[in-house]
Amino acid sequence: MQQTFTKESIVGDIVTKFPKASDLFKSYRIDFCCGGNRPLIEAIEERELSPEQVLTDLNTLYSESKALQDAEIDWLNASSQELIDHIIAKHHRYLNEELPQLSPYVTKVLRVHGTSNPHLSTVHTLFHRLKTELEQHTIKEETHDFPLLLEHEQNPTEETRRNVMKIVQELENEHYTAGNLLKKLREATNDYTPPQGACGTYRLVYQRLEAIETDLHEHIHLENNILFSRV
Repeated sequence: MQQTFTKESIVGDIVTKFPKASDLFKSYRIDFCCGGNRPLIEAIEERELSPEQVLTDLNTLYSESKALQDAEIDWLNASSQELIDHIIAKHHRYLNEELPQLSPYVTKVLRVHGTSNPHLSTVHTLFHRLKTELEQHTIKEETHDFPLLLEHEQNPTEETRRNVMKIVQELENEHYTAGNLLKKLREATNDYTPPQGACGTYRLVYQRLEAIETDLHEHIHLENNILFSRV
């Protein structure tokens, strides 16, 4: 496996290039914020960890995440089943992992910096509303809505057509709600621009919030403009 990160890689630079590394570092109790300006090997030795294990875990996580992000489908020729499988494997999986992992960081930044940065209370509220909306939305899609879309495509009847039209309207409304929350988050964070001198965790939260926005825009496009248009 290609080693994107090495013992000499700077901890803070790793998290900047690959924000999800912060979750791995947290599990190893490696400080990527105040102690981020040093080679990874120093942090590993301080925690008396195995360099080989940490580097393997880090590079494997990076490779798997990059492979998911780089996955492409020929939308014109892919079946609806393939498209749905792709949405679940890439976008639903991303949200299922990222939303609960980011939540403690959003809360920590509010707790530490909220007094001097009152807008962080708005960010905290908006993020957790978005988290709840998306978690419920993806569960409903996987367990109820997507199966009915496929059923109608394979065996269309007047009843399934009515059901599908209702489902599509509901899902598009939910997408609109999520998109509106993203717009408010972008406004509250000044286009995800952290204040000058913001700590590593503060910058990380903004970076990962913007990554959610980017992924969700692609996610909604695939559903609204490709999947739903077929039915």
